[in-house]
Amino acid sequence: MKTLPVEAVNYPLELSIVVPTFNEVGNVGELVERIDRVLDGIEWEVVFVDDHSTDGTWQRLTEMAQGDRRIRLIHRIGRRGLASAVVEGALSTSSPVIVVMDADLQHDETRLPPLFAAIAHHGHDLAVGSRYCAGGSTGQWDEKRVGISRFATRVAAPIMKTPLSDPMSGFFAVRRDVLLDAAPNLSTIGYKILLDLVASAPRRLDVAEVPYEFRDRTCGESKLDAAVALEYGELLLDKLIGRYVPVKLLMFGAIGALGVLVHLAVLGGLLHGLSLPFAWAQGGAVVTAMTFNYALNNRLTYRDRQRRGAAWLTGLLSFYLVCALGAVGNVGVGSLVFQSMHHWWLAGIAGAVVGSVWNYVASAWFTWSRR
Repeated sequence: MKTLPVEAVNYPLELSIVVPTFNEVGNVGELVERIDRVLDGIEWEVVFVDDHSTDGTWQRLTEMAQGDRRIRLIHRIGRRGLASAVVEGALSTSSPVIVVMDADLQHDETRLPPLFAAIAHHGHDLAVGSRYCAGGSTGQWDEKRVGISRFATRVAAPIMKTPLSDPMSGFFAVRRDVLLDAAPNLSTIGYKILLDLVASAPRRLDVAEVPYEFRDRTCGESKLDAAVALEYGELLLDKLIGRYVPVKLLMFGAIGALGVLVHLAVLGGLLHGLSLPFAWAQGGAVVTAMTFNYALNNRLTYRDRQRRGAAWLTGLLSFYLVCALGAVGNVGVGSLVFQSMHHWWLAGIAGAVVGSVWNYVASAWFTWSRR
């Protein structure tokens, strides 16, 4: 048998590190250098999943990948979200061990070897970088941020099949087959992919916890905002009742209820404040309420498909059309029910339900379509 030269030996891949990015151009080069320093003796690759950054991140990653085969880039256009980016990156690799970490250098790369060893050598299903187990730390966090994090951990307990000290962690390693088993049930909502994973896995997982100290960001801007808390709540609801009722339908309905209040407030103001005829006041209230519903759904319910710029206006027009057809359906179904059962309240409810469901389904397809 012919012996290949050492440089031609094909060593099997042992570890893939999945890093979601959005506007992290100042951090990605340093991150790869740090990974390279601590993973000596391990065959690794890093898979960056970039959501079409506007600061040059994906261009920088393209240059890096062209010079180093261990660096790969998945450049996503029209898709957003950390959890979905992690899943997409993990499914793109054949490595038996997958690590998830952030690009902002807040995760301690020196903990990568023990996370890898917990899976590859000690047989655990999952190894979590924890800020709350013995030896871990939240670093420079103030008491308010620590309190919010601990509260989020407590409210997550009912949906976790596997107890964790830090289910909010974004720094963990997992066996690829474990991730594949959970993948069909993942919600991929928001930022808490670890929580999603342990809630979606078909069984309780064998877990090791590796302490680390959370660092402060030194470059770039934090992605945390008020909508992140909303997405966290959406994830919890999805795991609790999502198999019965789509959470986006509940959010759409709640915003619709607020729209009714807006409608009544505008109607009263136009009637009594400006003394407009009822038909004009009603028309103004309808348009205002639909615009309110569209703007809030665009910002919250469909944050992952949010329309901006000129697309915001075309989306608004399509939403008007959808709601107009929904109103026709509302009246038509309500009339049919009233003619057959002669109960006005039942006819009103039936029409409202049909109109609402139509608005939800049709707007998801036409206004906020992923196409």
